[in-house]
Amino acid sequence: MITIGLTGGIGSGKSTVAAGFVRRGAALIDADAIVRSLQAPSSPVLAEMAERFGPHIIASDGTLDRGAVAELVFADSEALADLNAITHPPVGREIRRQLGKLAGTEQIVVLDIPLLGEGLANGQRPRYRTSGILVVDTPVDLAIDRLVSARGFSAEDAKARIAAQLPRTERLAIADWIIDNSGGFDELEVAIGAAFEWAAELEHVEFPA
Repeated sequence: MITIGLTGGIGSGKSTVAAGFVRRGAALIDADAIVRSLQAPSSPVLAEMAERFGPHIIASDGTLDRGAVAELVFADSEALADLNAITHPPVGREIRRQLGKLAGTEQIVVLDIPLLGEGLANGQRPRYRTSGILVVDTPVDLAIDRLVSARGFSAEDAKARIAAQLPRTERLAIADWIIDNSGGFDELEVAIGAAFEWAAELEHVEFPA
């Protein structure tokens, strides 16, 4: 299999790029989707989170109040570390399970994993072997506009979220291929097609990846 590590800042259009790869036949391993499934009502992960952060993080319908958790961990590094200690191990196991099912195939596999870029930029050993790193790049001002207009962020919140992430220059420095998402949808589709062709020519990795 060919594994592509996909990264990009909030508001960059990373999810749109991932969907474009899937339309072209790639498999997607989406860490955020895995997290949401593991935090389903009555799940062991959700119970452990409530024990650590308090029952108020669970809404009246039994689902996780993600906004309440974000408020707790956004500016508290200790709380964030505790959250990661609860969620990362089961997420990692599920990612490896999904990779194992695709091992030995000719499949292009997109690994959409938050903080992938931060880890690589800090010189950490990658948890999963990749054939290449694809970065979706968007100017900061444009990312802010998209977060405000399309996702309902306030300008202040959007700026704070972007400031808390890896700087754009450092993210670009780890890229093997860059998609410029500063234009319209048609331009992005062309860029996704070119990136997919690049990915198809990369070396395969063996499992465990």
